Amino acid sequence: MRDVTPGMWEGLEDAGWAGLRHNYGTAEDVPGLLRRCAGAESADVDQAAYDLENVLFHQGGWICPAAPAALPFLLRLATAPQVRCRTAVLDLVAMLAAEAGRVEERFLAPGWPAAWDRELPGVLALLTDPDPGIRRAVAGIAGACASPGAVLLPALLDRWRSEPDPVSRLDLVLALGQARTREPVGDRHDEAGALLHALLGSPEPQVRLAAVHALAAGDPGFAAGRREMLLAAVRDPSVALWRQSSTLESGAQGVQAWTAGLFPGASPAFTLGLLADHPDAEQRAGALAVAGGLLARWRSPGAALLPALAGRLADPDAEVRYRAVELLACLGPQAADHADAVAGLLGDGAARPDARTGETVGDTALWALARMNDPRCLPGLAEHIAGTRTGFAAVSAHHGGIRGRHWPVLPALHEVLARLPGHGETLLPAIRDRLATTADPAADKGTLTRLCDVLAAWGPAAAPAVPHLLDLLRNDETWPAAAKALAAVGPAAHAAREPLLARADAAVTGGHAALAAWAHWKTGGDPVPALRLLAPAAGDRFPRHTLRRLADLGPHAAPCVDVLRPLLTAADPWTSVEAAHALWSATGDTDDTVPVLLRAVRNLPAGTYLPVTLPAVHYLTRIGPPAQDAARLLRDLPDRRLHHNGAWRAFTEDEDIRHAVAGLLAG
Repeated sequence: MRDVTPGMWEGLEDAGWAGLRHNYGTAEDVPGLLRRCAGAESADVDQAAYDLENVLFHQGGWICPAAPAALPFLLRLATAPQVRCRTAVLDLVAMLAAEAGRVEERFLAPGWPAAWDRELPGVLALLTDPDPGIRRAVAGIAGACASPGAVLLPALLDRWRSEPDPVSRLDLVLALGQARTREPVGDRHDEAGALLHALLGSPEPQVRLAAVHALAAGDPGFAAGRREMLLAAVRDPSVALWRQSSTLESGAQGVQAWTAGLFPGASPAFTLGLLADHPDAEQRAGALAVAGGLLARWRSPGAALLPALAGRLADPDAEVRYRAVELLACLGPQAADHADAVAGLLGDGAARPDARTGETVGDTALWALARMNDPRCLPGLAEHIAGTRTGFAAVSAHHGGIRGRHWPVLPALHEVLARLPGHGETLLPAIRDRLATTADPAADKGTLTRLCDVLAAWGPAAAPAVPHLLDLLRNDETWPAAAKALAAVGPAAHAAREPLLARADAAVTGGHAALAAWAHWKTGGDPVPALRLLAPAAGDRFPRHTLRRLADLGPHAAPCVDVLRPLLTAADPWTSVEAAHALWSATGDTDDTVPVLLRAVRNLPAGTYLPVTLPAVHYLTRIGPPAQDAARLLRDLPDRRLHHNGAWRAFTEDEDIRHAVAGLLAG
């Protein structure tokens, strides 16, 4: 392996790597990775740089003990012109420097601050490197690190005077904005501020944009009066410069989202400006992405944005049409006035460029009509049930509810169907046919289970499917899903009582015996087997489903009081909420149970929603007048969307909890 710079590896073997740790254990492999980064073979160099980032940074969260030992050698690599991965090495330095400023002291390797202070002058010296990519990376490091302005501003200002590269100038402007906020700021703070204010009048749109972002770093409200300036810059063709920026590395869509972050409130004004017509499809798609982020945070912008969203349904670009109709699906009932335009897309077979499940614009229109409760969705859904059409995912997927971001994805088919109990009469023939025509239930267990989940969600409306559920009940692979659906149907599924009772024999059924006994009770059978099998399971580590089934037994569960009462103080909120409901159902006790349920909903007015909040509201509604404190607490809910998950669930969770609260208040 070549030695690209004399003295590069001096002291490398003296760091005691075996005694240091990184994200994957001992750091003995770090010297070899560093040496490989200086190699001659491009593929091996790239792999070594990737592996080095993985072991030293991975997903962040701490600065490992190996990082300060590696830092001087990373900088030696970055300063050697012959090293092929200089930019990748500086990207790693930027990640480490930024993370060091974010993590708590206990997650910071003790040697990092001193090591960083020693190496920072060498980092800043690279602002004069002949390679503009290196200069951009160093400006990005200066903007990301936590070093004081007194150290950073002189180097950044001096470089600004002579920097010819337009992209590097953007990174320098952003770095100046960040450095001005870090104490001690030094004696060039005012000079930096004057420069940034002067750049607001630059003839270059992206410099003006960068200056607003830079000044907003120290004044979050700075952008408020400069919306039109920002829109002009974001929609200008020169926005493509940001793709090469080390700070952003993004095209129009990323710049749109980044700049929309300067307007954190519910006002749709900036988003409406982005939604204005534009010849670039990326701009149009990005505007819809920003609209999705705004709508996922706030309810009130919906009315103002709807006409612009509907106007994109006829867009020539498939991704734009997909995103527009997907947002109308998320808004659901609120967008029902545009159902005719959505129905016009049912035959649109254009697929998304990166579609993983083959979803088309037409599939998305189908989902939108289902959300609007429009019967024009039913023929297409019947085709999906029959398996003659693809597009919806087979299984559920959950996306994080990241504030300010919306994931445009479709739900799984069973999730669409579960929300349509009012159309059961039309959809049941297709479901019954699918249940009846599955030649090998064990091989297609997943599909049958999900269809049973749909029938369970429909409850008594699924009664016509009972004969087919009885067939599944006879199969050792599919009977648990059938039992849940039969239980939801209730007494109309009385023909299942005896088969379920037979399944409740633990010697035959094993761990699902309690499920069978509970379903036997729900279909009109004897509660004694359910009580006998559920009571011991209430003390399990995660007894949520057991407790919910005990609640269904009502006063029959009274013998379980001594098991239920200690669970009211469980650390797991699901356990305490379900135990409170079960105890109330068994005894009518409100003194001990209502406070538990109130604790589960108390943060809702502040905008905090957890999945356990929804059943807690339902249980308080069932309790009635003794839970009147809940009505007073929840009378005024915020404009912010109440959700835990992201993507379409952000909207359905918000609708469901508000509907539940409306029911509580009405009671």
